[in-house]
Amino acid sequence: MELTVIRLPADDASDDKRLDGVLQSALDGVAHATVTDVSALPDLRGRRLLFAMALGAYGVNTAYLRLLARLRAAPDTLDGCVSALIVDGGGELYTKSAAAELALALNSAGSALPGRPLVEATGSLQNFRVQAKNLGTDLMGAYRAAVRELAERLASEAFPLREKPALLALHASSYHVSNTMQLWAQVKVRLKKSCTVEEIGLRNGAVSDCSGCPYTACLHFGEKGRCFYGGLMQDEVWPAVRRCDAVVLLCPNYNDALSANLTAFINRMTGLFRQTRFYDKAVFAIVVSGYSGGDIVARQVLDAMNMNKSFYLPPRFALIETANDPGEALMLSGVNARLDAFAARMRKSLCAPAAAENIAGGY
Repeated sequence: MELTVIRLPADDASDDKRLDGVLQSALDGVAHATVTDVSALPDLRGRRLLFAMALGAYGVNTAYLRLLARLRAAPDTLDGCVSALIVDGGGELYTKSAAAELALALNSAGSALPGRPLVEATGSLQNFRVQAKNLGTDLMGAYRAAVRELAERLASEAFPLREKPALLALHASSYHVSNTMQLWAQVKVRLKKSCTVEEIGLRNGAVSDCSGCPYTACLHFGEKGRCFYGGLMQDEVWPAVRRCDAVVLLCPNYNDALSANLTAFINRMTGLFRQTRFYDKAVFAIVVSGYSGGDIVARQVLDAMNMNKSFYLPPRFALIETANDPGEALMLSGVNARLDAFAARMRKSLCAPAAAENIAGGY
């Protein structure tokens, strides 16, 4: 499928030279059209989009900021799209944070993102050291190869749909007092005819955090489907992740961050990730903040599960609400309509067409 390259020009034209050279080389022979004027974007719905921008040494690109404002103002701009990103930095900072901010805006505007949708290049290109060694090339060669691989994967992306997908919900909360769990209970009711659901609780020290084994040790145990530290992650969570078609993370906002137990789950996934990729598994999230900051937590999920661990990110993957007192979330104005819409998006993203149509009435 032809790609549409959205090329966001840098504030200083000299910052564009490296990225332009990489794009010219990596996209040679790949069917694509290029758009450079963010103020006059064509209708992009239904397209495969490759966003490419150079940030410069200070991590600023005003064309990117204009695009961000446009996406947030028109949340149906990218319905039916699949998007990926290339971010070229002039220094060692800002590439990943800018990419995550843009990725959440793309997703909120209706675009899906394939697993590992980002190629980032720091100013020194030192983040390509491992890839260069594995490919037997230099840092620039590894950069070009990564862009080429991403473009080819984006053009061919086709997330598999299932007749009755299996969901794995992971949480570290109590149904009795958690607004997040109460919202999930309502979503689960809406999915009962079209999906199977498994839940695993990670409370009360059930999951120890990753202790940072040497790479070779982690690889050794991961190849055997095990982790040096064993426990719930190895015995229950990893097998459940292998079985499922989508993971649903239930995320109360703790100090503008994921809870410690969910963070430990993500960290401990590294051993399983050594063994397999998760391009054919989706990730969703329900995020509830007491006051504000739900977008920060949603971006952490996107960063960790989609950009790092390779899970597919369906359009509008997160339900984000603000509620403080127990039970408040279910009393929010319009919440039932938002729950209906979120469950319907999950069905559409996961279920074969006949199953996805089973959305009305008794769910």
